[in-house]
Amino acid sequence: MSLRIDELDRKILDELQRDASQSLDEIAKRVGSSKTPVWNRIRKLRDAGVIRQQTVLLDAEALGYEACFFVLIRTSEHEASWQADFLKALRDRPEVQEAHRLAGDIDYILKVRVANARAYDAFYQALISEVRVHNVTALLSMEEIKSTTNLPLLPPKT
Repeated sequence: MSLRIDELDRKILDELQRDASQSLDEIAKRVGSSKTPVWNRIRKLRDAGVIRQQTVLLDAEALGYEACFFVLIRTSEHEASWQADFLKALRDRPEVQEAHRLAGDIDYILKVRVANARAYDAFYQALISEVRVHNVTALLSMEEIKSTTNLPLLPPKT
């Protein structure tokens, strides 16, 4: 079943992305509707899986996570058992904020948040003790220029 998302849905989603702690009254006012239709649409979008969850964004540096590393991983292992072990190792480490399997020369890229270089080394040592990797390159982010969780809400397809 395909969910059709109209302009009002897009406005509601945009408001929720901006600040999900807003009251229904605030969202309704901002999108030019009333509370009940807004609530029904939010429920419909949740039920359809368009809205996966609501959460809070924390300031990593304020909590002592001052280093952000992007870790490029090449592997010569491609068996299902290796992949299962690798995915478990990533899921078990809260330092890994994102993990992506890539096309091209690099197999995986990880976004890892840690307190400092020493904490990254501990993460690295633990990871390579659990799974074999061919090559690991760590890139330290010197400055975060842009970071958002907001998706661009495109107009409906015609």
